Amino acid sequence: MNRRDFMSLLGGAAIAWPLAARGQQRTMHVIGTLHPASTTRALADFRQGLKEEGFVEGQNVAIVSRSADGELDRLSSLLAEIVQLRVGVIVPFGTAATLVVQMHKAGIGAEIPIVFSYGRDPVVQGLVPSLNRPGGNVTGVTSMADELAPKRLGLVRELVPGARTIGLLMNPNSLGAEPERRDLEVAARALGMDLRMLHAARVEEFGHAFANSVDQRVDALIIGVDTFFFDEIVPLARLAAQHGVPTIGPLRQFAVAGGLMSFGASIPEVNRRAGIYAAKVLKGAKPADLPVLRPTKFELVINLKAAKALGVTVPLTLQATADEMIE
Repeated sequence: MNRRDFMSLLGGAAIAWPLAARGQQRTMHVIGTLHPASTTRALADFRQGLKEEGFVEGQNVAIVSRSADGELDRLSSLLAEIVQLRVGVIVPFGTAATLVVQMHKAGIGAEIPIVFSYGRDPVVQGLVPSLNRPGGNVTGVTSMADELAPKRLGLVRELVPGARTIGLLMNPNSLGAEPERRDLEVAARALGMDLRMLHAARVEEFGHAFANSVDQRVDALIIGVDTFFFDEIVPLARLAAQHGVPTIGPLRQFAVAGGLMSFGASIPEVNRRAGIYAAKVLKGAKPADLPVLRPTKFELVINLKAAKALGVTVPLTLQATADEMIE
């Protein structure tokens, strides 16, 4: 959706408030959240952050949540709905939602602050000029997934030292897929590895992607950083086990669900801190004065049962550095 279409949506008929927000808008702050897929896990952690700053949904804050349910081309129209509701702050979750908000920032206007929960480098993407001094009306929390992708490749090499062909499971519809592919290709070449792309944009395509990894004789697989994959982490872990592919995921839940290994920033922690920042903005803080927060908690989790089933020996060095070993 281009800027003209977005502005037309904003100028259209007003969208009715949800009953809870409409009846209490004079006494309650209202937050608008935008999600590319499922909202359940992200909102639970976000609410925890709000609560720590004294905001409880239904008491002194209302959350107007909009989800594209995986249909990313709907994000612009859903954002227009949120803007029409005159919320006190807009919180986009994930790369796709954040970039859509950035695209339509002029239509949103300077009067609505934006607090993002974002997976990549917001300076590189032009969201803010600096992490320490974001300026304007935009700030937030980033998991800096760009920096972690080569680290995952290094962990794969350490855990499966004979691996030469590495698969990357990507969502071709994801706005963040291409930067991750480029970073991993550079890292793979430096290690003398060959990177193969495997695509899945729907749950129904997961099985084909894993079967394709076997056909291409992929030695190990990396699951890309994408909100869609986050929501389907359990079936991904099961498929990795079924196809006997050593796989590393970006979330702890992947290893807990039976995957071989996971490494990444704690996404629940990222979303919780986004809730804290949104609360600070509601209290009067200016986004320009709130530095973009980087991850403070990273998790390396190894599933020993999965390793045994795959015939993988976990080096003592990895066992010593892992945050959690699942028996």
